[in-house]
Amino acid sequence: MSPARPCKGLRAAVAASVGLSEGPAGSPRSGRLLRPPSPARAVPGARLLRLPGSGAVRAASPERAGWTEALRAAVAELRAGAVVAVPTDTLYGLACSASCSAALGAVYHLKGRSEAKPLAVCLGRVADVYRYCHVRVPEGLLKDLLPGPVTLVMERSEELNKDLNPFTPLVGIRIPDHAFMQDLAQMFGGPLALTSANLSSQASSLKVEEFQDLWPHLSLVIDGGPIGDGQSPECRLGSTVVDLSVPGMFGIIRPGCAVENTTAVLQQKYGLLPSHGS
Repeated sequence: MSPARPCKGLRAAVAASVGLSEGPAGSPRSGRLLRPPSPARAVPGARLLRLPGSGAVRAASPERAGWTEALRAAVAELRAGAVVAVPTDTLYGLACSASCSAALGAVYHLKGRSEAKPLAVCLGRVADVYRYCHVRVPEGLLKDLLPGPVTLVMERSEELNKDLNPFTPLVGIRIPDHAFMQDLAQMFGGPLALTSANLSSQASSLKVEEFQDLWPHLSLVIDGGPIGDGQSPECRLGSTVVDLSVPGMFGIIRPGCAVENTTAVLQQKYGLLPSHGS
C-alpha cells in the first residue's frame, strides 16, 4: 500500500462532510450514480489561490514565493484527505490522495459520478509509473507520450489502494504536461486520483469560474488561468485514453484531444497494432 494513510483518522469527518457513510474497506462498488450535493450554499467556499505567471510554466524567481505557497497549501490539503481543484494541460480537475478511501468517495459524491467509472492516477515522473503499474511497453514509449495529454491504461500493481477502482485490474496513468501538476505530484510523494472538475454529464471546465458551484464543497481551488481555446469544442475533450494492457496492441478508449498524434506514435514508431474498434 502506498504512503497515504495520512487521512485514516479523518475518514469519518470527511465522509460526514459530504454525506457519506463508510462501508467495509475494499467493498466492491455497486455502480450506482451518487447524487451530488446541493448547489452552492451561502458560504465563502474554498480557498482560492492564483498561480503567478501563466500557471502552466514554473514561476520565475521573483514570483517563486506564490508558486511555492500554492504547492504547499495543496499538499497540506491533500494529505489531510481533502479534495482540491487543480489546472492540468487539458482541463481543470479534481484531485485527492489515491490512498485515502474517504477522499475517493468524496470525489464520486461531489461529481454525482457513477461508482462504476474509474478515476485516473496522476504521477509526477515517468519513473513512478513502474511502481504503480506492471509495464509491458518499452520505456521509450512512455517517455514519448508522457508528460502529455494522454491517459495510459495498464495493469495496476499491488501498491495502489484497493479502494481505488476496485472493479478493475487496470488503472489509467496521467502525467500532465503542466509544471504545477508535476511539481505537486512530486512534492506530495504518492499517487493522486484525478478526474475532471465538473458535475457528471456536464461540460468540462477550462476556467475556474466554470465549476464555481463546486467551490463550497472543495478545500482549495488552484487558479492557473484559462486552459486552451475556450471557443474550440476540441479543447474540452480531455486527455486521449489508451489501453496498453495487451502486449503488442493498443485500444483507444476515449479519442480525447490528442488521438492522432498518439496513434501515430504507437503505430509508426513502436509497431503496436490497434485492437478491434480502435
